[in-house]
Amino acid sequence: MDNCSIITKPAIHLAGISYCGPYSTFPDEAIRLQSEFLSRKHELNTVSKSPVLYSPYFGNEVFASYWACYEVFHMEELPRGMVQFTIPEHRYAMVATSNKRIGEAYEQLFAWMNERKLNKHDSALAIEVFYTDERHWEEEEVELLIPLLDE
Repeated sequence: MDNCSIITKPAIHLAGISYCGPYSTFPDEAIRLQSEFLSRKHELNTVSKSPVLYSPYFGNEVFASYWACYEVFHMEELPRGMVQFTIPEHRYAMVATSNKRIGEAYEQLFAWMNERKLNKHDSALAIEVFYTDERHWEEEEVELLIPLLDE
């Protein structure tokens, strides 16, 4: 668990597309959504701050909302079907992993949080951060961020 840590991430302004559905459709729908978004990345080229793909998500015991986004400068007009929003600054429990080991990394991160008695901020968004390249579905670096309650 040496790769787990606590970070503070400043507010981040994002633009992207989403999928909402039952947990039983994941991860297939998340992968489909990211592929669709990456095929449209050229629509944000002039306003995108970086090539990092952000996938904030929120769910309950049945449903989840999952996003594929880029960090952007504020936009007056958005490409068709995209929305923009700002995630406020939060403290997060973080683990670095690869897109091939996400399930194991979540287990590791939640065990690490439990050992340290860190509580998840249930009304804040968790975020998966993908450091993508042109070989998008090859193995790539991913950070998993779980929002923490203030102490």
